[in-house]
Amino acid sequence: MKRYAIVGTGGRHAMYRNAIVERFNNRASLVALLDSNAGRLQLAAKRAGSYAERIETFEASDNEAAAFDAMVEETSPDVVIVTSMDSTHDRYICRALERCDVITEKPLTTDAVKLQRILDTCESTGRRVTVAFNYRYSPVRAQLKELLLAGTIGEVTAVDFQWMLDTRHGADYFRRWHRKKENSGGLLVHKATHHFDLVNWWLADVPDEVTAVGERRFYRPEQAVALGLAHPGSRCTGCAESSNCAFFLDLDRFDAMRRLYRENEAYDDYFRDRCVFSDAIDIEDTMHVRVRYSRGARLNYSLIAYAPWEGYRISFTGTRGRIEHDVRESSPAGEATLEGESLGATLKVYPHFEAPWVVEPQAASGGHGGGDALLLDDVFNDDGRADPLRRAADIRSGAWSILVGIAANRSIERNVAVRPDELVRGLSVPPALALE
Repeated sequence: MKRYAIVGTGGRHAMYRNAIVERFNNRASLVALLDSNAGRLQLAAKRAGSYAERIETFEASDNEAAAFDAMVEETSPDVVIVTSMDSTHDRYICRALERCDVITEKPLTTDAVKLQRILDTCESTGRRVTVAFNYRYSPVRAQLKELLLAGTIGEVTAVDFQWMLDTRHGADYFRRWHRKKENSGGLLVHKATHHFDLVNWWLADVPDEVTAVGERRFYRPEQAVALGLAHPGSRCTGCAESSNCAFFLDLDRFDAMRRLYRENEAYDDYFRDRCVFSDAIDIEDTMHVRVRYSRGARLNYSLIAYAPWEGYRISFTGTRGRIEHDVRESSPAGEATLEGESLGATLKVYPHFEAPWVVEPQAASGGHGGGDALLLDDVFNDDGRADPLRRAADIRSGAWSILVGIAANRSIERNVAVRPDELVRGLSVPPALALE
């Protein structure tokens, strides 16, 4: 039975906690939880149900390193799962690697300096880091991978990728800790790591050069004025404009948010409902990135965080035709609500000189287009079975993914083209990103 400890007990950790104590409790044991917020820490342990009495809890509010070392020393985990704030990943990953393997939520980390530290520690310890890229496991995305692997459209030369976050989900990044680049690396790292990893994996290639532009066009004080919000507060709670603002978030209305965040504010003054139009925000909401890949394919990518509907459109053009893939994850106001991502997915092939044909998306349910459950199966079964799609992502895949976003951030700051492979040393190409 493999022993697991989880660092960070915010919203994302629950997927791993529940998987261990429910689906995989015949082969996995949750031995410890660690967080800097004592209230969320105890709530997480309580939600483990009857399993809770077996879990040790460690508070890291005063001395993070000492608390982490105590956790590892006292509970001897085989694997540490990192689901803390993005900017803290490197500290926990490197400290864990001195003792055991690591599973980390995306992004692997937020900048090149921290990435180099993780790469060096992984090399010196010889231990394994798995990056949880659940989007690779979604059935329809796997179908697209199979089409590309089969050479359906020949050699891919161009990729056009638009990702839209709607004014519900997109706005949420501007309320939370993600709104500061020092915490999240901005959306080009925190969110787009999924998207860049998908393209890397779909193409089985690595990025060679990145150029980008980005700015904050919507979530800013001027937009509040344009919407008639004359006196927005620093947070939704107690805001004088609450009855007039379409972006108002009532934490007390949602039981999970109230328990996880509102009731635990006193421990660390973390407010989950900051104003989305605050001038304190420093991440972009409108981003465009161009990537040249090592074998010559070119990617044009955009990310918009205030669209009326959520989802993405991607097309691959190659020497024998074109593939178009669309996913609708939410609908505009007034449209019928889609019940699941798979219901809004299309996958079409347009061969040269032949009639186009449609690939019926495989049925999927659950988070991230059905990817969460399949990722968990892979992570916790860990039985060594071969996967022809090579969906499991190691530290190298995690690194190549965030390097696109890190390079894009640097390109925006300096108005130059940036080579991702020059941002770190000693990064090789994993089998999943290399044609054989």
